[in-house]
Amino acid sequence: MDTWPDLSVVMPAVDEALHLPAALAAVTAQDYPGRLEVVVAVGPSTDHTRRVARQVCDDDPRVRVVDNVDGSTPAGLNRAIEASTGAVVARVDAHAELAPGYLRRAVELLHETGAGNVGGVQRAVGAEPFQRAVAAAMGSKFGTGDARFHYGGPPGPVDTVYLGVFRREALAEVGGFDESLLRNQDYELNIRLRRAGWEVWFHPDLEVVYRPRRTVAALAEQYFQYGRWKRLVADRDRASLRWRQVVPPVAVAANLAGLAVGIRRPRALAVPLAYLGATLAASAIEAVRQDLPREVALRLPVAFATMHHAWGLGFLRGGADSGSASTGDATTSSGTVPVTAGR
Repeated sequence: MDTWPDLSVVMPAVDEALHLPAALAAVTAQDYPGRLEVVVAVGPSTDHTRRVARQVCDDDPRVRVVDNVDGSTPAGLNRAIEASTGAVVARVDAHAELAPGYLRRAVELLHETGAGNVGGVQRAVGAEPFQRAVAAAMGSKFGTGDARFHYGGPPGPVDTVYLGVFRREALAEVGGFDESLLRNQDYELNIRLRRAGWEVWFHPDLEVVYRPRRTVAALAEQYFQYGRWKRLVADRDRASLRWRQVVPPVAVAANLAGLAVGIRRPRALAVPLAYLGATLAASAIEAVRQDLPREVALRLPVAFATMHHAWGLGFLRGGADSGSASTGDATTSSGTVPVTAGR
């Protein structure tokens, strides 16, 4: 490329004092040839997230902090986008660490493909045994279905990507992130981008390290919320539903029905037993494929079952009464995202 566009990295952060330094360090260490700015939208936190962000600002003038009074992820993203100026906007979460060269390659792909959003592989990495088991489950088709961003695959157009690097004009055209969606706002945004004629492009060259939850309770809460808000998006737009999103609630309903009926008719226990067998078999296969140590492999069935059942229960529970979620159009509360570059 002859000219590199100005690039803005936007990062929402709430209670992320533990992970924020590594996330910001991975961004500021990027070898991007053009002008780079980082805008961190800090919400109300119970830890020292704001202090950590301010310390990075003091050390690097490219980093700025803005307030996210609402505290939600989509509101933080929109506040950061509004405060930024780059023709390209890269979303980065405080739980994520960009691989070297990520931003440069993402901008090259935007230029090469004409896409409105590009993204790559979410490489889950854990430190403790259970966290490593969750990371292994997230990299398995049995754990997460056929979404390429979990495990890689050939480059090309997809329904969604992890995080995303956007043309500002594409974000402006569709109105930014929907602040009524506390979760699943990235998937819903990509629906609107594709409907507006922009491609969402996956490429395995783009890799981001993600730090999974460390406990069963935290993982269950995370996936319950994922399922619940996915249901809300699906209720708005049935055509957006994919088979991988239907399997968990069907499995949960079948397992619960099998257990309930099995009290009187033991044959019905065949359903939950079949799920248990499939989970143990998939765990054994992944343990070998990923060369997992024993202490991680033994926790893998728990990670699979927690992800499946929490997501499925959340989807069955639904999100129609959640917070400020609306059933109207999916524009942000601010209405527009500033545009600085043409198509």
